[in-house]
Amino acid sequence: MTQRTRTIRNVAIVGVSTALLAVTAPVTASVAASPSEGLVWSACKGSGIDSRQQCATLHVPMDYADPDSPLIDIAVSRIPSENPETRRGTLLLIPGGPGGSSLNDPSGKGQKLPQDVLDTYDLVGFAPRGLAPSTPVDCGLDHGDLATSKLRPWPAADGSVDGNMATARRMADACAANGGELIQHLGTANEARDIDRLRAALGERKLSAWGVSYGTYVGAVYAQMFPHRTDRIVLDSNDNPDPARVARAWLAGHEQGVEDTFPDFAAWASKPGNPDRVASRAAEVRPLFLRLAALLDREPLPWPGANPEELNGNVLRQTMLDSLYSPSRYPTLAKLMRAAQQGTVPPTPAAPPEAVLQNVAAVGAGTLCNDVAWPTSKAVYEKDVAESRAKYPLTAGMPRNAMPCAAWPYPPREAPVRVTGRGPSNILLVQNERDVVTPLSGALKLRQALGRRAVMVTVNSVGHDAYLANGNACGDRTVSRFLATGQRPGKDTYCA
Repeated sequence: MTQRTRTIRNVAIVGVSTALLAVTAPVTASVAASPSEGLVWSACKGSGIDSRQQCATLHVPMDYADPDSPLIDIAVSRIPSENPETRRGTLLLIPGGPGGSSLNDPSGKGQKLPQDVLDTYDLVGFAPRGLAPSTPVDCGLDHGDLATSKLRPWPAADGSVDGNMATARRMADACAANGGELIQHLGTANEARDIDRLRAALGERKLSAWGVSYGTYVGAVYAQMFPHRTDRIVLDSNDNPDPARVARAWLAGHEQGVEDTFPDFAAWASKPGNPDRVASRAAEVRPLFLRLAALLDREPLPWPGANPEELNGNVLRQTMLDSLYSPSRYPTLAKLMRAAQQGTVPPTPAAPPEAVLQNVAAVGAGTLCNDVAWPTSKAVYEKDVAESRAKYPLTAGMPRNAMPCAAWPYPPREAPVRVTGRGPSNILLVQNERDVVTPLSGALKLRQALGRRAVMVTVNSVGHDAYLANGNACGDRTVSRFLATGQRPGKDTYCA
C-alpha cells in the first residue's frame, strides 16, 4: 500500500450539525496534497452557503515524523477573488478554539470584508485536523461532562478541586480509550504543518491569513515555523504565546479578562430603560452577581432539560463568562440573573447535537493537552485555585484549575514552538482593550514576542473578536488597508 492510498483506521465518525458545520467537503473530490499537486474543487454540500463557495479535501500525514504515516483528511473551502486582475493570492481564515472551524467563513464573516480585500484574495477556510468533516476524533465523554460548566474547570463551592481532578482523570481515560491514534497527533504545530501543506496544494508561494483567538496562536506558530511562506498576517484577539504554559496561560487570562469587561456589563445592566436591567446603579451589579452565585451554590434551582439539570452557582458563572464575549450577549446573563432572583429559570438553552459537542470537546482536549505538559499534582491546583479565588472572586478559581490535561496519558511529542521576532515584518495585531477571553495583558505578551515583525493596533472597545466584529471603525479601517495594500501603521497605535 502506497502512502497516497493509505487511510487512517479506527477513528470514530461523528455526526455533524448542519447548523454549525453546514459545509461538507466531498471526500473523494481531491488528490493527496504535496508541493506539486493541487486540489480538485467541486460544489459544496449543505445549506446556507454562498453558491460561489467550492469544497475540496486535502490529505496530510497523521504523523509528520513518520514517513509511513497514514493520511487523514482536511476539509477545505474557498470563494475565489472577485477580480482576477487584481488578485494577489489567498487569505486563509484561521479559526479559534481549539475546536473551531472556518469552513463556512468564506460565505460568512469573509463576506463582511470590504470589496478591495475581496478583490485581492481568494478566501479559504478549513476544518482543522480532528474536526468533522475532516477526519474526526471522539472521546466518548459522559453526557454530564459535555456541560460547558464542566468543560471549564469550576471548583466546588468551597474551593475544593477534588471533583475537578476526578473529572480530569475520567475525561482523559475516555479520550485514551476512544480517541484512536489521531488524538495523539492533534496540536498547534501539526496544524501549522497542515496549513503549509494547504498552501502548497493551493499553488501559493506565500500565504496571507486572518487568525482569530486561538487562531492567533496558530498564525504566530505558522509564521515562526514557515516565516518566508507568509505574506500579510492579521492576528485578531491575541493569545499569550508563553511557551512554558501555552493553554494554561490562556485559561489563567480569564481572570483579568473578566475584570476588564464586567464593568461594561454592569453599566449596561443598570441603565435606565433597559428591559433587562438588574440594578439601579452599576456599582450594585457585581455584588449582586456574587450573592446570586453564592446562593445558587447552596440552593441550586431545578432546570429540566439543561445540562446539568440545575441552575447552580457555576452555571451562573459560566453564563457570565460566555455572555461577556460580546455586548450582544449581555441580555442572556441579565435574564438569568433576574430569573435567579425570582427563584425561577429561563427556558432551556439550545444546545448543539451531542455528536458535535463530543467532536469539539475531543479536538479541544487533544490540542490543549498535547501542546504542553500540565502539572499532575492536586496540590499545585489547590494552591493556585485558592490564590485565584481570593484575588478574583468573579471567576472563583476556575482559570487556574485542572483540565483533562492534568491526567493526560500522552507526553508532548515535541516542545512548544517559541514565538520570536525572527522573520519578515509583515504581521498586524488588532486587539480590543477589554476582551474577556484574550485580554490585552496577554496580547501584549505576543506583541513583545514578535518584536520588529509586528505592529499592534489597540482598539478602545469591549468584546472578543475585534476586526469587523466588536471593534471600531478606526481599527477596521487599519486592518482592511493592510490586507488590501500592505500598508501598516509605522508604529503601535491606539484607536480611540
